[in-house]
Amino acid sequence: MSALPSRPTRGVAWCLALAFAGLLTGCQSLLPNTSTKTEVPWERFEDARAVIERIVPYQTRRENLAAEGLDPYRNPAGTLLTYTDIVQRFAVGAAVTPQELDRGIRECLSAGKRCVGYAIAARRTQRERIGNFWLDSLNFVREVDVTGWTFNALIILVDDQVVYTVYGGQPRIHEHEVVRNPLGPLQSWGEQVPTVIR
Repeated sequence: MSALPSRPTRGVAWCLALAFAGLLTGCQSLLPNTSTKTEVPWERFEDARAVIERIVPYQTRRENLAAEGLDPYRNPAGTLLTYTDIVQRFAVGAAVTPQELDRGIRECLSAGKRCVGYAIAARRTQRERIGNFWLDSLNFVREVDVTGWTFNALIILVDDQVVYTVYGGQPRIHEHEVVRNPLGPLQSWGEQVPTVIR
């Protein structure tokens, strides 16, 4: 007569529980992550800001900008602006007279085609899927953490001399997105039904 299998010991039960918990943790690490970044040498908003703040109007020249990595022909974050582009950016309305504009802008508008600009636009964001692996995989709940920064700057030159700079952007991005689909994997199928019927 064969003996009945013995009940698992408490130690074995603990091992099984730890293995199951590890499986759940490992599953969460399987959620996909995406990142968007402009290929620039700046890792942080502060790094980009420091480069612009080193520029001194009426002292810094075009070759100095190239040495700082601000040449739009080499920096993928840079855009070369023509005189027409700059005029559109500083179109003077009824509330502002030309005399109230910054000296560098006035000189640019008077210089015509001798005036050019560099527009810098850099972005670095990370989208991390978080939350329950199974709810995400089955399309019931999708949670995404978005972090990063954006930076933009405008540099105006007359001939080869910088006459005006300004910068801005979002030093810290932190957004939390939650999408809930009550039908789970059937949600997208339900949205396609009207198309199928037509």
